[in-house]
Amino acid sequence: MNSEQIQVIKNIVASGRVFTDEQDRYSYSFDASFGTYLPDVVVQTKSVQEVAEIVKYANTAKIPVYPRGQSTSLSGGPLPVQGGIVLDMSVMNDVLEIDEEDLVAVVSPGVLTADIHKAAEKKGLMYPPDPSSSHVSTIGGNLAENSGGPRGLKYGVTKDYVIGLEVITPEGEIIRTGGRTVKNVTGYDLTKLIVGSEGTLGIITKAILRLIPKPASSKTAMAIFNELVDAGAAISKILSSGILPSKMELMDQASIVAVENYEPCSLPVDAGAMVLIELDGHPAAVEAELAKVSDLCKEVGAREIRIPESPSAQADLWKARKLVSPAIVRIKPTKISEDATVPRSKIPDMCQRLEEIKKKYDLHLVVFGHAGDGNLHPNIVADKSDKEEMRRVEQAVAEIFEAAIAFGGTLSGEHGIGIMKAPFMEMELGKAGLDMMKRIKQSWDPNNILNPGKIFPAPGQKLVLTE
Repeated sequence: MNSEQIQVIKNIVASGRVFTDEQDRYSYSFDASFGTYLPDVVVQTKSVQEVAEIVKYANTAKIPVYPRGQSTSLSGGPLPVQGGIVLDMSVMNDVLEIDEEDLVAVVSPGVLTADIHKAAEKKGLMYPPDPSSSHVSTIGGNLAENSGGPRGLKYGVTKDYVIGLEVITPEGEIIRTGGRTVKNVTGYDLTKLIVGSEGTLGIITKAILRLIPKPASSKTAMAIFNELVDAGAAISKILSSGILPSKMELMDQASIVAVENYEPCSLPVDAGAMVLIELDGHPAAVEAELAKVSDLCKEVGAREIRIPESPSAQADLWKARKLVSPAIVRIKPTKISEDATVPRSKIPDMCQRLEEIKKKYDLHLVVFGHAGDGNLHPNIVADKSDKEEMRRVEQAVAEIFEAAIAFGGTLSGEHGIGIMKAPFMEMELGKAGLDMMKRIKQSWDPNNILNPGKIFPAPGQKLVLTE
């Protein structure tokens, strides 16, 4: 951008701030994935009208616009890969309203997801999507990526709870999709199209979220296995038994050991894997299902079932699961977090394939994640200064994606595509399927100003983790 264009932006932003100093712009040049891309200007404003005017001008001048939340993205979603304008949407955090009668929450995009959880629970309600980053991620980012979380197994992901949006189009128009009613079949479902579009179709400035009553009771069990594949078999057996847990999380031995070294939690470090299972509902039903789940796990080789009695002891187990990500980076400084997802019946096969990939490339591959819905998180910890190791990582990641697709799965269950997975899109969608998505993008954003360089691969683009 030239100085005249930046001055136009400054003239538009009367109530916010515009950053042009290099040190400020560098603060917005990265996220939780890989790569550094410097924007030309960064804008913070709480005014929806000012954001709309910026987008309208950018569309006329053909300047890239990159909406950004707290940048917890693991796929490069908000990275300003073509320079231009970064819109810091995290400052739009003033609206958080809980309507008990309509069972909805009305929120602005910068509100932290955890704050929505707390506000709903005070009213005896629940907003189910619970990504592990909820204490730091904004709802706007969750909407852009269609985030999930452990409760996705029973309750679904973000798009299942979004019934209305306020959106700025690439032309700078403010539109509203959906509304406050649970049923709405008026025309195309633009709400569902925008959720998960990673900021490539519009900029979300308000959302109406569906809430549900909080379950009366919940219990947790920890099933301990000697082999990772047996843990995968237990997950499949439970899900085919007629029981639907609210959460079912897998941790392999490497993640168990990492957490125990990071913050001792009395986890079984000699185990091949463990599965954390949460059941919720009526207290009597929860107790009966807990007994059945314990029996099913033992049938496929669980050596021990632990059932914490107190709420604090249950909370400690789930805390251990959330500690995996910070714990494994103590092993090596660089973490490559993937979320290839497979059908539930293929969880044991995928676990076996991940073991083979780990040995083939001699990498520190840690397996954990939302195994109940097939959404595994194979994480590779490495050192990005070791170029040879990173090349092996790139090959391993490609094979992980290939395995997921071969088993009838998908590249991403909740992290999004961004720039990290764009090179593999055709593998899953096929040429015609990818072209149809490109045509939707072209019709919505003919000047390609909204988050360009994401989802769709450039010719010859490959996964590169070294700079």
